[in-house]
This record gives sequence, C-alpha cells and structure tokens, in this order.
Amino acid sequence: KGRGWSLISSGINAEYGGRGHLIGRLASIIAKQLLNGQRVVVVRCELLNVSGAFYRNKLKYFAFLRKRMNSNPSHGPYHFRAPSKILWRTIRGMIPHKTQRGMEALNRLKVFEGIPAPYDKTKRMVIPSALRVLRLKPGRRYASVGRISREVGWKYGDVVEKLEAKRKEKSAAYFQAKKKLNALKAKAEAGA
Repeated sequence: KGRGWSLISSGINAEYGGRGHLIGRLASIIAKQLLNGQRVVVVRCELLNVSGAFYRNKLKYFAFLRKRMNSNPSHGPYHFRAPSKILWRTIRGMIPHKTQRGMEALNRLKVFEGIPAPYDKTKRMVIPSALRVLRLKPGRRYASVGRISREVGWKYGDVVEKLEAKRKEKSAAYFQAKKKLNALKAKAEAGA
C-alpha cells in the first residue's frame, strides 16, 4: 500500500522510461514486480537520477572501483560502467539472485540505454513514487547516472545521444502525421 505500483497480471510486459526516476526507488519497485512474475523492460537508463551532488556520487563510484579481489581482480567484484548495467546490478541486489526463483526473476528483466527498435513503438510508463520531481525536495542536489557513467569509463554516451536524436526526429514526424489524420477523422465525423 502506498508504494506506487499495482500488480499487473503476471506475464504482461511493463515498459518504463527511466528518465527522471530515482534509481533506488525505481529498482525496488521493479524488483518486487519481477519476483511477482512480471516481465519488465526499462529504457533510457542513462537519464536515471541519483540523489546527492554529482561529485559526491562520483567519489562513491571511485570507492566502489577500489574494491576488488586482491590476488586476482578478474574474479570480481565486477564494476559495470554502463548506466543500464548499473541499474541491473542495483535490482540484482534487491532479489535473492542465487536461488532459482531469483534467477528466473532476473531473467525477466531487460534494461537499455536509449530506446532500441522494438520498444520505441510501445507505450512507456512512469512510476510516480519513484519520480525525482515528486520525491526530492526542491533545491536538493541530484546527479544523472549517465554523467557518472561517462566519468568512470562508459564510452558510448555520444553514440546513444546520436541514436536518440535520430529516433526523436522520426517520432516527431510520425506524431505530426498522426495529428493530421486525427484532424481529418474529426472533420469527417463532424460532416457525417
């Protein structure tokens, strides 16, 4: 009660646009949905927010980068740089991922930077209880996960930006055509 998510019957996809959501709040709601058997897709992970000043969050990430297995760092912990993988790891921490149930739940999750082909045509939802504008007091500092990722070694920020610009152009053209069609329909209905 009061968590801002409703149980959608299992098996139905929920697609969330990451823009403007606080990463931890979004992750906890998604983790619960995954454990309840729902398939979840999160797009535009680079636009997720995290509370606290950018510099403080960057220092936190560098502290995380220092944590490694001394004798053989390739044994982990692994430090993901991509925003989608940062969200994925945050959600993994909220799921009993070493059990069969947890593994299956994690397999129901898909995360992306930008909005790749099949998901750009579907409707995206937001989770009001995880939105920064609704949860963070005005004037408080926050940082973008995409910017933190770029600072710590994510190389594909520019590529994602370019692809997103192309997608938005196509989307705007489609919307204008749809508006014209709706206007014609309304005119025809009024005339009939």
